[in-house]
Formats: sequence, structure tokens, C-alpha cells
Amino acid sequence: MRVISGTAGSLILKTPKGDSTRPTTDKIKETLFNIISNELYDATFLDLFAGSGGIGIEALSRGAKEAYFCDIDREAIECIRQNLIHTKLIDRATILKGSYEANLEKLKNLGKRFDIVFIDPPYQKGFEDKCLEILINSTLIDEHTLVIIEEDFKTDTTHLSKDWYIDKVKEYKSNKHIFIHKRG
Repeated sequence: MRVISGTAGSLILKTPKGDSTRPTTDKIKETLFNIISNELYDATFLDLFAGSGGIGIEALSRGAKEAYFCDIDREAIECIRQNLIHTKLIDRATILKGSYEANLEKLKNLGKRFDIVFIDPPYQKGFEDKCLEILINSTLIDEHTLVIIEEDFKTDTTHLSKDWYIDKVKEYKSNKHIFIHKRG
């Protein structure tokens, strides 16, 4: 896995050992960032369930102002830290260890507001719905915030509540990205 483009382009990233994370393939990552490229410059980016940090690092490499990386796994947190040091992007990054609920609460207490939120939880566990419930009623996002959910290809998008507007669904062989905004 590598950084595709930007200031850290072509640098190889580490991934946590084992199967606790599913790093997004380079091809899917490139497609994702081609879709959101116009929204990245000077953005504040949140990478929930960050794993190796590859998505948030790609966002920083391509011009995001700052990125927040959240994961519960100790090994993933160390991997993110090493990847940020390796790419020389650590000065624009904040790493939070803990559950997504605790991290979203910490970010709310810091008064953060995000331009882009990327949610890539373990598939088929319902975490994305719980994240969306927290986000919709928080000050972390507004109707301009782009929220991207990565989930299993087979997951039905009708689970999204009436509070969200689906901009686009990009399907791949095994998963998909859903691009949504909070209804204004």
C-alpha cells in the first residue's frame, strides 16, 4: 500500500499485522480521491476507524489542512504514527486512540468541525449507522460536510435515515463508497 499522489506520493505505507484492518487498495483509493479532489484543499479531514491511516494520509498529501485519525486498536495507532512520521505529515495530524464514540465526544469537546468525514468500520456490524446517529446531532458536521462511508458491496443503502442526502454511490467488486450530506 502506498500514497498515490501529492507531497508524499509513491511512499510505501505500513499496515498493521493480522486481519484486524482492511487497507483500501491503491486502485480504490485513487478512484475515491479522484472523486473528492475538488473538496480536499485546505479541508479538515476525519478518518474514523483509520487502520493504517492510509486514507487520511492521502488526504493530507493531496492538500487537506489537517487530519484526525481515530482507531481503537493499539497496533493500528502505532502504525498510523509511523506512517505519518515516514510521510512527514505528522505536524498536520492528530491521532486519537479509543472507541469511535469516545473519540467523537473528544472532538466535539475540542470544538472541531469537519469538511470531510471518512467512515470505514468493520463490515456488517452496524457501526456506520451509530456513527451517523452521533454525527447528525453534533456540531462536528454541517450540511456542507461530505461524509463518506465505506461498506460491504452487499449492504443496502436504504438504512440511511431521512436526515441524509445521498450524493453518489460508487460500487467496486467487494465494497462501495457512499457519499452523503446532512440535509439542511
